[in-house]
Amino acid sequence: MAIEHKDIAAIREDYAKGSLSENDTLGNPIEQFERWFQQALDGEVVEPNAMVLSTINREGFPSSRVVLLKDLKSEGFSFFTNYTSQKGQDIEQHGKVSLLFFWPELQRQVRIEGIVEKLPAEDSDEYYASRPRGSQIGAWASPQSQVIADRSVLEERVATYEDKFAGQPLVPRPTFWGGYLVKPVRMEFWQGRSSRLHDRIVYTKAENNSWTKKRLAP
Repeated sequence: MAIEHKDIAAIREDYAKGSLSENDTLGNPIEQFERWFQQALDGEVVEPNAMVLSTINREGFPSSRVVLLKDLKSEGFSFFTNYTSQKGQDIEQHGKVSLLFFWPELQRQVRIEGIVEKLPAEDSDEYYASRPRGSQIGAWASPQSQVIADRSVLEERVATYEDKFAGQPLVPRPTFWGGYLVKPVRMEFWQGRSSRLHDRIVYTKAENNSWTKKRLAP
């Protein structure tokens, strides 16, 4: 039975769990994000480090997917992936991306626009070494974003690399897999409010690396 459009239009929730004013926020947006992220952890948000990464593909279309934040530095936000994947190829051509965190339990979202660059190899080595062995093998086995005939292709490749690295205490990091750092130039903190009159505080980075903070209409 098809869903009627009116049923979709009737879905709504009133937001009344919090508020956000200019005085509530810190001068540095990454420090403000740390504060909110800790509150998301304390509030038992499901996968608070899940973020939507949007890139620009070769046809000029935005392309989005959910990835996981794996480190937060003073410079920005880190995630890891296959460099030859679609997102890796997009990043190679267009070094500007956006991130989106949505924490419905807190009725909050954070929007980030920034410049992306590869992390140093030692950072990628360190994180890769911390992954479960199955995930390490999976990084070798998956020709990420490429068309494959069926799942048996993956299973066969996993078996191949399990045999290759059998008996080795450490699985080496593939050269085609590693991390990226998103350095923000714009960050917006959104707090849901009643009657759709949401609070929006946006930070913009200046040429001298200072941040300006303003309120946006919902």
